[in-house]
Amino acid sequence: MRVKSVSLTTDLHRPGSRGHYARAFRGIVWRELLRFFQQRERFFAALVRPLVWLFIFAAGFRAALGLSIIPPYETYITYDVYIVPGLAAMIQLFNGMQSSLSMVYDREMGSMRVLLTTPLPRAFLLVSRLFAGVAVSLVQVYAFLVIAYAFGIELPPMGYLTVLPALIVTGMMLGALGMLLASTIRQLENFAGVMNFVIFPMFFASSALYPLWKIRENSPTLYHVCQWNPFTYAVELIRFALYGEVNLFALAAVAGLLTVFLGAAVWAFDPAWGIRWRKPQA
Repeated sequence: MRVKSVSLTTDLHRPGSRGHYARAFRGIVWRELLRFFQQRERFFAALVRPLVWLFIFAAGFRAALGLSIIPPYETYITYDVYIVPGLAAMIQLFNGMQSSLSMVYDREMGSMRVLLTTPLPRAFLLVSRLFAGVAVSLVQVYAFLVIAYAFGIELPPMGYLTVLPALIVTGMMLGALGMLLASTIRQLENFAGVMNFVIFPMFFASSALYPLWKIRENSPTLYHVCQWNPFTYAVELIRFALYGEVNLFALAAVAGLLTVFLGAAVWAFDPAWGIRWRKPQA
């Protein structure tokens, strides 16, 4: 029995074993969560942005903007109820891009620079880092939903549970997009400019703030842009999941985009065949 115990312990620490992968995954995710909880200003900053939209922007449009009965809603709803899924997705979008920002830093002088030199496959390391970012975004989104509920914005009770799988998938898709963008950026100074051309167009040209049918009435061109926007499908997947329904088209779009973005990011981060035209940092 003692020999078997020693063999099992050795297998857990042997490079390439399942125990080795599990310890590495747990370490990456736990490190990211600890860093998030130690940076309290990051937590509050993540909540201030959607809460401002919810309590100030939505208050001004609550009476002016009428919403017809569209799935998944079975009755008329107020505007502040409508934008909750979009604001939850916005938290994930900003968190994904912020995680990408830390990737740029970590790749040059932080933990990822060390991890990328380990025997573990780069795809595994990137997926682990992606899961870590999603775990952080889940804490932020549920804190936002709790605050919204405390101020009278009620959602179906089961929706807080059924939305969890949707949040995981959309968080991974948006995080993979940010990771792909991070693979093309070498200097932190260039990151803010690139993000401004990604975050705000994705957020405003989607169904986060306005129903697509209203956008189509005013601008067919913008309507088509919204249809090609990955963020639109993330919002709709979350919206339906909050009411215990599955938007199959949005789920297929998010899953497909996640596969494309993550595959491209893994390819770009691999020095054997990834992006080689980047100039070294001065």
